[in-house]
Amino acid sequence: MEGQGELAGLPAEGEAVPERGWVAPAVADEFPGLSLAWTTVEASSGRSPRQVKDRLRELSNRFHGGHAIQMRQRPIPWAYRVFFRQIGLDPDQTRTPIEELALERMKKGAFVSRSQLDDALTIGIVETGVALRAFDADRTEGRMGIRASAPGEALEGRPGKLPSGTLVIADERRPVALLFGATAEGRGVHPKTARITLAALAVKGVPDIAVEEALWLATAALTI
Repeated sequence: MEGQGELAGLPAEGEAVPERGWVAPAVADEFPGLSLAWTTVEASSGRSPRQVKDRLRELSNRFHGGHAIQMRQRPIPWAYRVFFRQIGLDPDQTRTPIEELALERMKKGAFVSRSQLDDALTIGIVETGVALRAFDADRTEGRMGIRASAPGEALEGRPGKLPSGTLVIADERRPVALLFGATAEGRGVHPKTARITLAALAVKGVPDIAVEEALWLATAALTI
């Protein structure tokens, strides 16, 4: 579980520096290019301020039907579709994060404001195509990374044991989320959260600069 390092160029001086999460060697061998980058910010979530709602509205106006149709052919959304198939997910049934948001935009006519955190994640994902997650920083332990679940291991709040080998995001003690799925009970952001860890999941074909931009955009929207 080695491989720490900083992502160059993000953020500005005085802000938290994103780090590279670890990837278990067996997982890295099977899925070259799979990576996790994360940063922790002093922030909570509540109603979005006007600046964030304005950004969502502007994003909705730019993201029309034609954009959504063409989007999956672009390099980053396509890279996630390819990876989903590699891990046994049909991206037309279990949608990638950017495609899930695109479908919501088409159904509701706009990106609807829910909370400052949700809106920050939406902005980061839609602008870059990069998959983003959020966790309560005070409910995770040590550095975060990606590994396969161990035999008999469970995800807190989810009934039953995980199938051995399930890809998870984990801290140094336990799984905190399925790689592209549920967050463990008590590890997500809640009303009393004071520090938020934003995590970007990248796959083969997603450049570091896009990861940096996604984290920067989400951090900026969350800390206005």
